Amino acid sequence: MNARKKFATALAAFALTAGLVTVTAPATAAPAGPAAECGVRSDGKLYCGNRGGAKGYAHRSYGSDVRGRMNSTFSWFACWGRGDSHGGGNNVWYWTKLDNGQWGNMPAVDLRTAVDPAPGLREC
Repeated sequence: MNARKKFATALAAFALTAGLVTVTAPATAAPAGPAAECGVRSDGKLYCGNRGGAKGYAHRSYGSDVRGRMNSTFSWFACWGRGDSHGGGNNVWYWTKLDNGQWGNMPAVDLRTAVDPAPGLREC
């Protein structure tokens, strides 16, 4: 193999390696994006990760009608209130607009909050 072909092969290998690094770097940075956030923004709403497929109830009770599901995994919540105890070890529920357009209450166990109720979110 002559020097010109060796140089071209080395340059191609370098470009391929650099391209792969560029493509994979953003994927490793993704967890620090909005999905990792959980807090009240300037509009007064809580923006937080939640369990995909979580149910939204008419009242703060598992015995009330299911109004829909939250299939998205990052959502906003307008306020909080107390209701039935749930697997999260408390009785805090969050009021939100579900993915089907209906309003419903979600138990705090289905949100990625660090503490409930979320600091700075109004009670409803």
